[in-house]
Amino acid sequence: MRKFSAFILRLFGWKIDKRAPEGVKKCVVVMAPHTSNWDFVLGKLAFRSYGVKVKILIKKELFAFPFGWFTRWMGGIPVNRKGNNNLTDTAVKYFQENDTMFMLFTPEGTRSHSPNWKKGFYYIALKAKVPIYLGYIDYKNKTGGFHGLFEPTGNVAEDILSIKRELHQYKGKFPENGIRDEDIN
Repeated sequence: MRKFSAFILRLFGWKIDKRAPEGVKKCVVVMAPHTSNWDFVLGKLAFRSYGVKVKILIKKELFAFPFGWFTRWMGGIPVNRKGNNNLTDTAVKYFQENDTMFMLFTPEGTRSHSPNWKKGFYYIALKAKVPIYLGYIDYKNKTGGFHGLFEPTGNVAEDILSIKRELHQYKGKFPENGIRDEDIN
């Protein structure tokens, strides 16, 4: 599947960054910019070309018949977003119960422009004691992959700003919906 995924990406002119977490079995992956539904397709192919089975927290309603099997196959983990649920503890539990876990987050939370990123990925990484890797997709240069490791300092606001600054250079399919200059100043 790795070679096939890499072939499909090359067929459409995409290059995958060779930088990848080596020897890492568990991590949180923060992916940005997220501006199109195509990000999921390209991202899935890219992760498969790395040989990484990425998991994504998805609202449980998308696991209903007839799509439940497909959502699970694509790496979905069902979560109940209603009521008094602690998604951080749910995610940490998955890290504890699995020997290998790459959990993907798009902190923008939407494909539209969002200057206020969701911070759950940060708290999950800290509580699960796993590293945070930055991932990107760049439609302008048709590249994507792992940008690198991010070391949290404990200052959530400053760390989110630092992550945005790192990933600002990459342009989504709809650049106006990605990280803007005013989001990093």
